[in-house]
Amino acid sequence: MKFNYLYFFIFVFSLVSCNNFYSIEDFSSVEKIDAHFHIYNKASISFEQAKKDNFKLFSVNVYHGNCEEVIESNQTTKSLNSKFPSEFGYASTFCLDGWDKPAWDKNTISWIDETIKDGAVAVKVWKNIGMEFRDKDSVLIMIDDPQFDAIFTHLSKKGIPLVGHLGEPKACWQPIEEMKANNNKNYFTNNPQYHMYLHPDYPSYEEQMEARDRMLKKNPEITFIGCHLASLEWSVDVLADWLDRFPNASVDMAARMGDLFYQTRDDNNKVYDFFIKYQDRILYGTDIGESGGENKESFHKRMHETWLRDWEYLVTDNKMTSHLIDGEFSGLKLPKEVVDKIYAENFKKWYKIF
Repeated sequence: MKFNYLYFFIFVFSLVSCNNFYSIEDFSSVEKIDAHFHIYNKASISFEQAKKDNFKLFSVNVYHGNCEEVIESNQTTKSLNSKFPSEFGYASTFCLDGWDKPAWDKNTISWIDETIKDGAVAVKVWKNIGMEFRDKDSVLIMIDDPQFDAIFTHLSKKGIPLVGHLGEPKACWQPIEEMKANNNKNYFTNNPQYHMYLHPDYPSYEEQMEARDRMLKKNPEITFIGCHLASLEWSVDVLADWLDRFPNASVDMAARMGDLFYQTRDDNNKVYDFFIKYQDRILYGTDIGESGGENKESFHKRMHETWLRDWEYLVTDNKMTSHLIDGEFSGLKLPKEVVDKIYAENFKKWYKIF
């Protein structure tokens, strides 16, 4: 009798254990949100594949270029939001034209309010603040500049999240051959204007992070989503410390899977523990962008393969390889409740949509 009870207990325990994890086969049946996508095409081809893979899309508008592009991207995402209200959301942005004029902050607040009325649920600031934009005296503008104070105070009072891609990966300040993630090697090889190792006259990595943190200290009530693991992608220990210091901040994983992969390769348990401890503050995202003119078949293939690779990494303990890094690593095999938070529940909490 004892023997039978023992085996019954083992059987029940195994069922419970199996039910606590997803498998590869569960991929298309689980609700998911890509919290960092880019669509600049009103006739978007992204939604067809997203529906197949059970994804909703959140497009993050970016100010690069000029104000006309900011207006155009807002019109595009406004149109898509009207067309796909239950499948799509977006963050607006603002331009810096007229920065040196007295009415810049008031005009910018009016623009932000207009985009929120149009359907945006957050506002994005980009790395050109701190790495590119200069005032009339050719002084590089940092994100903690006092002229931003009125903007961020307004966002805080209105409860509008601030989405920030500030600085770059720490690898940006390294020679190409020292970078651990192959995606960083490729990006900075192809975009030398942003490879700060080649531009020592620009602010350092540490100065970029310190300016971001000073801004957050000035605005303790602001809801902040740090894009790309808040540019602290190189160390889950450093990222954990930052999250501890800023309780109103969360991060998305967009375009930083390679950095997670090499840390997982070197210390799987450390990365697993990070995801468990900060399971309420991590949002899944990819940084995939659609601008129009993409080949539909190859673009859908890229979407699906990226999403499926990341799903395998998060839900299984399979041995994996990736073009993003050298060497083999194992997936994290996170519990279902953690996976559900990363893929959907955290997004809904931090952005308050869907």
